[in-house]
Order: sequence, then C-alpha cells, then structure tokens
Amino acid sequence: MLYNNQYHKKDLSDTSFLITGGSGFIGSNIVEYLLKYGAKKVRVVDNLLTSSYDNLKKFESNEGFEFLKGDMRTFEVCVEAVKGMDVVTHQAALGSVPRSIDTPHLTNDHNVSGFVNLIQAAKLEGIKRIVYASSSSVYGDDPTLPKQEDKVGNPLSPYAVSKKTMEIYSNVFADLYGMELIGLRYFNVFGPNQSPKGAYAAVIPLFVDGIIENSDVFVNGDGEQSRDFTFIENVVQANILAGVKKLKKKNYVFNVGTGSRISLIKLCKAIYFAFKTPGSKQMIVYKNFRKGDIKH
Repeated sequence: MLYNNQYHKKDLSDTSFLITGGSGFIGSNIVEYLLKYGAKKVRVVDNLLTSSYDNLKKFESNEGFEFLKGDMRTFEVCVEAVKGMDVVTHQAALGSVPRSIDTPHLTNDHNVSGFVNLIQAAKLEGIKRIVYASSSSVYGDDPTLPKQEDKVGNPLSPYAVSKKTMEIYSNVFADLYGMELIGLRYFNVFGPNQSPKGAYAAVIPLFVDGIIENSDVFVNGDGEQSRDFTFIENVVQANILAGVKKLKKKNYVFNVGTGSRISLIKLCKAIYFAFKTPGSKQMIVYKNFRKGDIKH
C-alpha cells in the first residue's frame, strides 16, 4: 500500500496546496498523499485534456478536496486557482517528446505560457513556494553519466526546450521577486494511475498492457538505450519535501531518480517473461529510433 511512510515533519493542517494537473498520473498521487496526511486544503486544477477525473473520484468525500476545471493557458484561471493557497506543486504539462516534435506550438503554449501565467498569478497572490515538474530531457546531448544538475547540453526536442525555459523563468522570478521555486527533473516515472492508452503513453505501461493483452510489444531502435525508471512514490516524496522544507536559497533544480539505469530491451524482456501467457506467439518488434530521444 502506498504512502504508509510519512515524508514530512511539518503539520500540514494549516497549509493549503494547489496541484496543477492534479488529475494526471503524478498529480493524483500527490493529492492522495496530501489528503492522507491532513492538509488543510488540496485544490486541483486540470483541463482533463490528457488525464482522467477518475483518478480523483475517491477523494470527493474528503472535505479538504476541491476540483477546478480549467486551463493554465488562461491567466484568469490561474488567478482563480491560486486564491488562498500557500504552496503550489505544478504538474500540468503537455508531455511526450514525440508529441512536441509533432506540435511544438502546443507544447510551448501549455508548458511555457501556462507556467508563466501560473507563477505570475502566484506572485500577485503572495505565494512564495512553487514546486514544478521539470524533466531529465533538459540534459539533451550532454554525455555525462550519471546526469548532474550543473551539466546540461543542447536540448534535442521542443519538449526539452519548454522544460529548460521553465527553469530559466524560475531563476528570473526568484531573483526579481524573491519567490522560492524548486524544479524537479523527473527520470521516467512509473506506477499507479499511469495510463497505457493513447499515442504518447509511457513505455512501462505500454509493455505491460501489450503483454497482458497478448499483442506484440514494440521497441524503438535497437533497445540498447537506457533509462532511470523511478517509482511514483519517490517522486511524491520529492514534491512534498520540496514544498515544505526550509530552503537555504530561492531557486533549485534537483534530479529525481534512482541513480541506476536499465536498457529498454532488458526491461522489455523482464516484463515479457514475467507476464506472457504460455504458448503465446507474441513478438518483440523493433521500430526506428525516435527523433529527439536521449540515448542514455
């Protein structure tokens, strides 16, 4: 059972949290933790474009839960969302490197414009602490392994550009307005509430769903590219600590990962042999490398 371990020492009963993108995979898990440990209020704002309200239905009876349907690209929505809030954890985004290559203008609108709207609204409301989802994609073509926060290469996709731009804006807002902004560079998160559906679904739910459904499993490239797969509970822990701990400075970015990596083909084979049906004729099918992907 998730979240039996308490990551914070601070009493949350006097703190109100805004979770943007809170009906999504990561956001809904943060909501679950905060409500379980008695946060004063947990307000979710989401446009439900790439997520499902089903992830939030179990919280409807909790007096501390509130849902606002809205899009961060609309400044007035952001102004309404931040009212009365103490801490913001910003998970709303248009994810996926391939999608950003297909529609870079939409990635920029959601990830950059939406973020600037939010932090400006938070500034006007007097909110000091904002935790936001960055990405390991910002490392781009830098070959350093393991990835180190101060060694960033050239971005390889519009998605990576959008996340790096968010980090730059955070630095500026911290310097100009004294706000506290913490960026979390996620490394391939997996776990409950992660959907295998849609053209841009993540690799672990895709592998598991394909094998359970007795369909072929697809691997991009030669499968030797490696990733640091990070369980959702670790990501929730990072968000909670970043939201409530005292800071020595105003602006940070942190890697959120395990510090280890596995190749996609090794991962695929492990899942395949764990779940496949005896006598199954499923195949692991290799496809072309995806544009914009980091090798390791």
